[in-house]
Amino acid sequence: MNDPAPASDLITRCRQGDAPAREQLFDRYRNYLHLLAQGQMGRHLRAKCDASDLVQQTLLEAHRDFIAFQGQHEGELLAWLRRILAHNLLNAARHFAARQRDAAREVSLEQLQQGLDRSSLNLGRCLAAGTPSPSQLAAKGEAAVRLADTLTRLPEDYRTVLVLRVFEGLSAEEVANKMGRSAGAVRMLQMRALSALRADLAHPSSGNEPRTKDQ
Repeated sequence: MNDPAPASDLITRCRQGDAPAREQLFDRYRNYLHLLAQGQMGRHLRAKCDASDLVQQTLLEAHRDFIAFQGQHEGELLAWLRRILAHNLLNAARHFAARQRDAAREVSLEQLQQGLDRSSLNLGRCLAAGTPSPSQLAAKGEAAVRLADTLTRLPEDYRTVLVLRVFEGLSAEEVANKMGRSAGAVRMLQMRALSALRADLAHPSSGNEPRTKDQ
C-alpha cells in the first residue's frame, strides 16, 4: 500500500482547486480533532453535545474558509483547525451554559485554544521510551495525528482509559468510578492500552488491530 500523500502536497493541490485532494486532506484529521474535542468538552458538555457534531462543523467550516488559510505545512494546518474547533467548543459551551443559566462554567476562547494545544502535545507524548519519538514520526506526518488514528483502532475500554487518564487528567480512582472497575484494574488496563498502542505504532504496515488479552 502506498504511503499517503504529504500534507504539504495536498495543501498545494487544494489551492489549485483539486476537490478530491481537499476531501482527502481534511478527512485525515477527523480522528485527531475528535479526540481533542473529547478531551476539552468536560463531563457537563459531553452529556449534552456530541464531539462528532463539533468535529463535523469544524471540517465544514475549514472547507468553506480554506481560502483564508495561509500556511504551507501540516503543523500550520493543524493549528488552524484547532482554532476553528476552539470557536465551536466555545459556542457550544456558551449555548448550554445560557440555557442552564450557568455562566460559572463558561470558559474563554483563549483557555480552549490553550487546552487543545496542550492536548495535542499530550497526545504526541503518549509514546514512551523504546518507540519512535514524535520528531521521528513527524517525518511522515504529525505524531499526534498518527496516534489519534491508532487510538481509534484500540478496543473501546483501552481508548476510554487513555482519554480519561491522559486528556482529562483523572486519577485512577476517578476513572474506576466511571468505568465500574477497581483502581488497580484501571491501572492495569492503562498499561495494556499503552502496550497495544506502542505495538501498533511499532508495526504500522501490518494493517491489523492491536492484539489484546482482555477481550
